[in-house]
Amino acid sequence: MKLTIKKKWLLAGSLCLAAGLLAGTEMAAAATSSTPRTVRAAQNTSRVIALPGDAKAGKAVRAAASQPAAASIQHVRLIWKEQPSAVQYQVVILRSEQDDPSNIAVTKEQIFTNGVDIDLRRFGSEAGKFYWKVCALDYNGKAIGHFSKPRPITEGSEINPKAPKPTTQFDGMDYAPVYPVYSWVPLAGAKQHEVSVYRVASWGNSLVHTLSAGEYDVYEEGGFTTPGRYFWQVRSVDGAGNPASEWSEKVFFEVKGPTPIAALGDSITHGGGAMSVPPGYLLYDWESYASVPVKNIGYSGNTTADMVERFERDILPFSPRVLIIMGGVNDFRGTVNGWTTVQNLQLMRDKCDAYGIIPVFLTATPINPSLMVKRAHIEAPPADWQVHMQYINDWVMQQRYCIDVSTMLADSNGWLRANYTTDGLHPDYYGKKYIGERVGEYLDAHFAWITKKLTKKPIPQYGK
Repeated sequence: MKLTIKKKWLLAGSLCLAAGLLAGTEMAAAATSSTPRTVRAAQNTSRVIALPGDAKAGKAVRAAASQPAAASIQHVRLIWKEQPSAVQYQVVILRSEQDDPSNIAVTKEQIFTNGVDIDLRRFGSEAGKFYWKVCALDYNGKAIGHFSKPRPITEGSEINPKAPKPTTQFDGMDYAPVYPVYSWVPLAGAKQHEVSVYRVASWGNSLVHTLSAGEYDVYEEGGFTTPGRYFWQVRSVDGAGNPASEWSEKVFFEVKGPTPIAALGDSITHGGGAMSVPPGYLLYDWESYASVPVKNIGYSGNTTADMVERFERDILPFSPRVLIIMGGVNDFRGTVNGWTTVQNLQLMRDKCDAYGIIPVFLTATPINPSLMVKRAHIEAPPADWQVHMQYINDWVMQQRYCIDVSTMLADSNGWLRANYTTDGLHPDYYGKKYIGERVGEYLDAHFAWITKKLTKKPIPQYGK
């Protein structure tokens, strides 16, 4: 299910996928929780901006040299590291370093990205003396941890930004996803955007297409299977589609082939989580936590029939030796019975055999109908959904190469554990981390002749 900003809360129809400390020594966050809409129904994860160092010497000098004069501050973009399980954030701006309610100048709530643009024009030159702090919140608006320590308004910020701030983390991934999701921190008040995607060539940049987008993100509908270097940019537009900001910085990603190991699936493979965080960064991509690099060929909302339909188009260009296959959740939570799902999985197994690919099947993860209906407003699944899920998973566990990732995610009723999900449909941080670690262990144990030749990018650390 795609967690687009305007659709995330509804989570209708597709499976998009979907407590810790704000990573960083100065960030202990309390927050609200890629789908709730109490907070935003949207997605946004911002690129992590490193916080200033702890050394006091030279800090004021560096800040003064890199930031405009206080009198010129009109609005400020604040950025912080994403927090596991956070659905939303609260930012408080103080008139000075004194952390007291009477010293509050601005309080900004229901922030569904780990970044926000705040208008400070009404404060004039006084804004240059402000401090800020942030707290992560869960779905119910309960703090996850504590507020960060107040910092000068010029630290961890950008003064008077002229364009949205991209938040995707493609550069931290082992491979760019076949179906990128573009996300950003919007300028204050901006609700509509356009995204342009280009392919880089020696004779010049070639426009691939331009996408119309809402407030926070847009999902790529066309997959990238042609090798090459690409980049995307975003800008704000008004209601008539006219430019309302400058273009953002370019965000590059590269499509490579062949790829030894790939993963075919729905939104649980695609990424995203905590209702408001879309795919496009590392936190909720299970591939991030695998000990070996895995190409993400997930597509939010896919049924197993969809996966069969796009098999040749999306898999063959990367010539994988091993293909991880996980699907079925969108089948059994809808009207597709387990027998039909298994027939589709068998078709994918046969295709793998025909093309010389080794399939590794993962069990379909359970769901939590109560949270799906109550929080995400997703239609309740059929009463016998567990029968169909078990039928699928029994078949999976009879295959030569298979991994059970569902049992440990289930509670005593066989439902997705409430502390592992926000929307009842998608595993969040702990669930994704578990899946990725299990997959990596299995691949290392069974396919060392492949994995020992591969180099994995650093696995992201959260809550440290």
